Amino acid sequence: QVQLAESGGGSVQVGGSLRLSCEASGVSTYTHVRYCMGWFRQRPGEERELLAVIKAPGRTTYAESVKGRFTISKDNAKNTLYLQMSSLKPEDTGMYYCAADPVAVSYGGDCYSEGGHEYHYRGQGTQVTVSS
Repeated sequence: QVQLAESGGGSVQVGGSLRLSCEASGVSTYTHVRYCMGWFRQRPGEERELLAVIKAPGRTTYAESVKGRFTISKDNAKNTLYLQMSSLKPEDTGMYYCAADPVAVSYGGDCYSEGGHEYHYRGQGTQVTVSS
């Protein structure tokens, strides 16, 4: 059972930056298992939005709303996923969740699928508030 724990949220002014972290535990070490890792955002009254995913180093996909401002990365040695957020806007306010989905080594998708990729594991979330 994969467990995910986010941290790094907080309050920041417009134009500021934050880095979110997500520590993963219970990750399979089987060589035939890989993980899609991603970050979701949920704003009050709205559905969760898949913002950024990483399939492997250098293989990332971003939603248009955050492209060029957010960077997803991971440190496999630490089992930690990151989301570096810059040029933050008030509309970036929301609860941020990291997520993981085990996929086969043969998986040929991008872990994003137009924002609809299903992620089986999700953390409790960390709140980000951007104020002007």
